[in-house]
Amino acid sequence: MTNLLLAPTENTDNQNSQYTSLNDPEIASVVAHINEEHLDELLGFLSAFTSLSTAESDLVDAQITDIYAEGIAIQTCPKGVENQSTDAQNNSLHNQSFFIAFAAPISQLDDLQAQYILLKQRADKKLGKKTIKLTKQVFDVQSSCRVSKNMLRLELSMPSLNDAKGAKNSTLVPTNEAGYAYLFDLEHNAMTDALMTDSTDGNKASDYKTNDSEKENVRPARPHCYYTLRKAWQADNGIRAWVDVFLHGNTPGGNWAAALQAGETVVTKREFPEKVEHLRDGQAVLIVDETSMPTAARLLELWKNPTPPLVICVTQDAGDQSYFDTVKMRSGIDNIGNDNSNTDSDTNNDCETESRKDDHFTVLSIVTNQPNLGAELATLIDSKLGNYLTDNPLQIDKVWGALEANTAKALRPLLKDRLELSRTDVVVKVYWRHD
Repeated sequence: MTNLLLAPTENTDNQNSQYTSLNDPEIASVVAHINEEHLDELLGFLSAFTSLSTAESDLVDAQITDIYAEGIAIQTCPKGVENQSTDAQNNSLHNQSFFIAFAAPISQLDDLQAQYILLKQRADKKLGKKTIKLTKQVFDVQSSCRVSKNMLRLELSMPSLNDAKGAKNSTLVPTNEAGYAYLFDLEHNAMTDALMTDSTDGNKASDYKTNDSEKENVRPARPHCYYTLRKAWQADNGIRAWVDVFLHGNTPGGNWAAALQAGETVVTKREFPEKVEHLRDGQAVLIVDETSMPTAARLLELWKNPTPPLVICVTQDAGDQSYFDTVKMRSGIDNIGNDNSNTDSDTNNDCETESRKDDHFTVLSIVTNQPNLGAELATLIDSKLGNYLTDNPLQIDKVWGALEANTAKALRPLLKDRLELSRTDVVVKVYWRHD
C-alpha cells in the first residue's frame, strides 16, 4: 500500500500541469525553508521512493521546486552545482525531476505539515532510520536547579515498564542519543493551574468556577516549545532525565520552566531525533549557543569518533560559558555524577574569551553581551574559526551546529567556502527564531 501511495512520477518537467496548484503566497517561503533546512530529508525521500539509489543520492543535492495538493516536486543536481540551470555535462544525475506523492491530497498549506511528517516517517522506516514520533509522554517534575548563570536544569522522571521477562525497559526515553528533542505542551501546565486554583481566592475550583473565558486568559502566548533531552538514565525507581532550559527574558518557554514545581507533571506531544551520524569520523567542529549546548554536551559524552572535536560556544553572558566545565568525553551513559555547577560563574565581559581544553576537546568561547542572532554573529563565528585554524592548522571534515535562523542561514555559505565542504558535511540547524 505504501509503495502505491508514494510511487513517484519521474522527469516531471512536462507533467506539472496534471497536479493541482495551491496558489498560496506562503508556498515560496515554505519551499525555501525546506530546501535550506531539510536537505537530508529530501535525499531520504529520493532514496526511499524513487529509482534513485542510495549511492546515487549521496552524489547529488536536491531541492523542492514546488508543492502541489498531491505532493512535492524535487529536482536534483550533482553536488557542488549551485545553479541547476548551468550548462549540463552529460551527467545522468543533472536536472532530474521527481514527484513524491502525499498519502492523501492537501487542500491548503496548513495541511502540509501532517503529510510531510507522514512522508518522513515512511521514508525513515524504509531506510531503517529513527524518525519523528507523534507520541504523548507524561513526566513528573522532581526538581530544578541552575547549572550555569542562565541555564535551568529540570530533573524529570517516568516509571519504567517491565518487559515480558520482568526486566525494566527504558526504551520509552532514549538513554544513548544526543539532541533528542521533545515538544513540550506548555498549555498543559497553564490549564492545570487554572482548573486547580480559583483566580480570586486561591481555593480549589470546581468546574463551574473556571469558565472558558478565564481558561483562555491563562493560556501561554506560545502553546508548545521544543527542548532537548540533555541526558536520561535508568534509576532504581524509574527513568530519570535532565532537560536544560535557557532562561532569557520574558519568554513563554522560560517562564513555563521557571514556574514548574516538584510534583507537577509535564506533557510532551512529539519527539524528534537529531541528525549527527556524519560526525562519526573526521575532524569535527561543533558550533552552539545556549539552545544547543545541551545537544553538544551529550554528543561529547557519547563521542565515538577517535578525533576530538573543536567546539565554538556562543553565549550572551560569560556566566554561561561554564556549562561545559563538567562535561567529560566518553563518560558512558550510566555514569551519572553531580553535573550541577555553581549558579554564579565568571562574569568577565570581554567579547571573546580565551580557548580552553576540557578532556581532549577544545572550546572556543564567544561572549556577545546581546542576543545571539543575525549575519553579524555568523561573520564573528567564521572569523573566530579562521583565526584558530591559522594558528592551529587542521583539516576540518565535518560541521554540526544549531543556532538562530538568520545566523544559521548566513553561516552555512561562509563555512562551505572556508572549509570547502559539501552541504551534507556542513549541518547547521535552526534551533530557534527571533520573533
